[in-house]
Amino acid sequence: MVDSRFSFEKLDVWQRARALVKTTYSILNQFPKNEQYALCDQMRRAVISIPSNIAESGGRVSYKEKAHFLDFALGSAMELYCQYTLAFDLGYIPNEYYEETASEIIEISRMISGLKHKYEINN
Repeated sequence: MVDSRFSFEKLDVWQRARALVKTTYSILNQFPKNEQYALCDQMRRAVISIPSNIAESGGRVSYKEKAHFLDFALGSAMELYCQYTLAFDLGYIPNEYYEETASEIIEISRMISGLKHKYEINN
């Protein structure tokens, strides 16, 4: 990675959320065509929202605002977790991909929560 231009780029949680976007897009390419404009679109929006809101929190001055955008990122992670679970239930994702990706979403969620807690304490 090139030198960080913004402080959020140094955050492990942002880097992992960014990698999750690539993983999700790869998995979605294997979904049936009839899901391209339904579940796939929802999952794309949710996964992109996670690193985007982490980045937006980095552009805010007050700790309260930073925590607010991390709330959005956390909500998107929960939404994505649900969507991965539904896709697994529908047979669109093999078990090994589901288990690995679901675990990563859980870990990213924990990291977002920890960062948000840090901002709330400083508020």
